[in-house]
Amino acid sequence: MTPDRERHSRRSMHLAASAWGEILAAVYRDIADRTMRDLPIFNEALSIEAIGFRAREGRVVGMMVTPWFMNVVTPMRDRTSHSPPSPGSNLRLRFPAGEIEFTVSELALVGSIASYSLFSPMFEFKDMTSARATAEAALAALMSPANRPASHGPDARHGSIDRRHFLRGVLTERRA
Repeated sequence: MTPDRERHSRRSMHLAASAWGEILAAVYRDIADRTMRDLPIFNEALSIEAIGFRAREGRVVGMMVTPWFMNVVTPMRDRTSHSPPSPGSNLRLRFPAGEIEFTVSELALVGSIASYSLFSPMFEFKDMTSARATAEAALAALMSPANRPASHGPDARHGSIDRRHFLRGVLTERRA
């Protein structure tokens, strides 16, 4: 592949990933308007935003921020398996920082997605600026091999990311 074609291919994959994130955000905006707004877990100071959606090793991944959760999300269009995981099942995916165990669910208009919850509910965020900064820092940490957990503990042999250690590292890094 020529350098120009390779750049065009990467740009097309980035645009498709970004577009998928925006479609997902639109679905969550509809859910917010129909069912979530009146629930006690809804943080009125926040909005819904798809952050940093990108193509990575043939898979789209990014952060979804809503007034009720912040998740790492990826669509379940995995061409490597014959049958996709069923809703409620778990799926382990590898990232530069380690493996994450996602939960598979079905979302109307989008199909099957896998998500990894970082925050829920979202009351520790006073505004969208702080939620966005945390989502960006978490995604950067996930994509960085330098953020691998220490080689001890029950998940060390699998290279898994422990949510508490991952978030503490991200939040410590962000504040430092």
